[in-house]
Amino acid sequence: MTGKTSKRILIVEDEVLLAMHLEDMLSELGHEVVGQATRIDEALELVRETDIDFAILDINVAGTQSFPVADILRQRGIPFTFATGYGVEGLMDGYRDCPVLQKPYAQEDLARSIAQGDPG
Repeated sequence: MTGKTSKRILIVEDEVLLAMHLEDMLSELGHEVVGQATRIDEALELVRETDIDFAILDINVAGTQSFPVADILRQRGIPFTFATGYGVEGLMDGYRDCPVLQKPYAQEDLARSIAQGDPG
C-alpha cells in the first residue's frame, strides 16, 4: 500500500457476518483489525487498553448503544465513525456531528470515512 498509512482499527459490531465482511474490506484497504467486540463491555475494555488509530462503531450493539465507547475514544483523541442502518437520525444529541457510515456501505465509503478521520 503506497502513499497511505495503514491504520490499526477496532470494530464494534454484534452481527458476526457483517463484522467479518468489514474486516475483509479493511484488510483489502491495507488496514489491520486489532480487535472486534460484539458486546459493549468488550468494546469498553478494548478501547481503554488497545493501541488503535480508528474505530467503527455500530450504534446498537446487542441492544445496548455504543455512545459510552465513543466517549472514551473522544477522550483518547481517537477518530471513529458510527455504522448504522438509521443514518444520522440514529444519533443522540451530542453525537450528531460525528461521522456516520450508512449501512449497507461500500468499500469506497469505508475508505473515505477512515481518510476523513486522518489528521494528516
